[in-house]
Amino acid sequence: MAELTGPVADRLRAIQEHFDPRMAAELPPHITLVGSSGMGPIPSTTSLDDLTAALDPVAASTAPFIVRFRPAMRFMQSNVVVLPIDPHGPIRALHERIKASGLPFEAPRFTFTPHCTLSFYPEIARARERELLRVRIDEAVKLDAIQAYKAVNALKVERVLDLPLTGTG
Repeated sequence: MAELTGPVADRLRAIQEHFDPRMAAELPPHITLVGSSGMGPIPSTTSLDDLTAALDPVAASTAPFIVRFRPAMRFMQSNVVVLPIDPHGPIRALHERIKASGLPFEAPRFTFTPHCTLSFYPEIARARERELLRVRIDEAVKLDAIQAYKAVNALKVERVLDLPLTGTG
């Protein structure tokens, strides 16, 4: 994932806390790069050494870049509401570098759809869903690092890796 920082992250955190407090308590606002789309999750048996060895060169060869959110939408015929991002350009290149890194991945469920999840867990009433689907984030967002998280148990995850994007051009 790519954690978000600054005023946009603060705004997204407030939206997530309002609509899905459980999700907001688990993870910071972020762009999903791996796991739900394009390539499946990295198996939990992958060692931190293997994860670092595979992703460090990816981060070192990727320059920070800007993305823009599209209007909120329901994700792939589900009750999950996300802010999608255009899947082309630098974010696609980063995704492909991760995919080619040599890490094992479980089977993907969906095509590559980079996004920031606004609501994941609750079944949302129609009126609240309409309110959530009106969310717009017009500010550009700079992605300058990637992170990996590991599930500790069914209710807790922990960050295991944080790599700055340090490539040039």
